[in-house]
Amino acid sequence: MSIFITYSFLLAAVAFGTASNIFAKEAEGFTKLFPSLLSALTIVLCMYCLSQVMKTISAGYTYATFAGLCIIATTILGILRFNQWPNFYAFIGLIFIIIGVVLVNLLGKN
Repeated sequence: MSIFITYSFLLAAVAFGTASNIFAKEAEGFTKLFPSLLSALTIVLCMYCLSQVMKTISAGYTYATFAGLCIIATTILGILRFNQWPNFYAFIGLIFIIIGVVLVNLLGKN
């Protein structure tokens, strides 16, 4: 699999994982049927995409990148959709997550 397709699957996994998180929030403890079903569907699609990425990139690098990007994307959507602003220290932590993802992908040996 080409690196372009691999990273396309990784970005799709981040999108599906983030969508699953947002749907889980809207499902209110899985008491609402439609958001609950969407959360389940998107997490399955997310795992499928991650499994495709792991054919080319090691599981550790894949998951570190996925988790970091998913945290950032979920935080941004939390701000936009639910007005859930992180405090100063959370912003610092998010910056460290971004730095970590960059370091893993640029300097890590895979």
